[in-house]
Amino acid sequence: MAFAPGCTVTFVAAEPGPVLDDRGTLSLAATASYADLPDPDVVIVPGGPGTGDALSDPDLVGWIARAHEHTRWTTSVCSGSFLLGKAGLLGGRRATSHWAILDQLAKFGAQPVSERVVTDGRIVTAAGVSSGIDMALALLARAFDETTAQAVQLVIEYDPQPPFDAGSPKTAPAGLAERALSLL
Repeated sequence: MAFAPGCTVTFVAAEPGPVLDDRGTLSLAATASYADLPDPDVVIVPGGPGTGDALSDPDLVGWIARAHEHTRWTTSVCSGSFLLGKAGLLGGRRATSHWAILDQLAKFGAQPVSERVVTDGRIVTAAGVSSGIDMALALLARAFDETTAQAVQLVIEYDPQPPFDAGSPKTAPAGLAERALSLL
């Protein structure tokens, strides 16, 4: 969304400053605190291995719930949908997440859907990490128009041509899902 005209991306955290990934190897700088950005237009909640710890962060979960009151869209990628659920946003809604944990969304009252991108009102969820690009392009088309979304797709050279047809448990060779789960 950063390439779209008029869009500003702000990385928020409890406090501005460096935020380490779950392995302590990558640092991103949060430029605002939750209090600094009470009413964002769009929220994108990432997922990944750190989601378990994030689910027990009342400041983060509370900010997501409060921010949603003002958003045009509240979105997630991968297990970020669990944070939307914890914030009380998924009750009765269709939502997706990574295939390995998709069925667990029901614990939050969601209707788990095995699709790359699921839109249910102002809530938009994307499955695994690569489907976050699909979600971003779909939102750009809705926010602006298809030409803008296509221009951004071209800028980022998003032209998927995977070398294997193994990106989904539905198409992966037999036994590969178990091996993939062992990597998680």
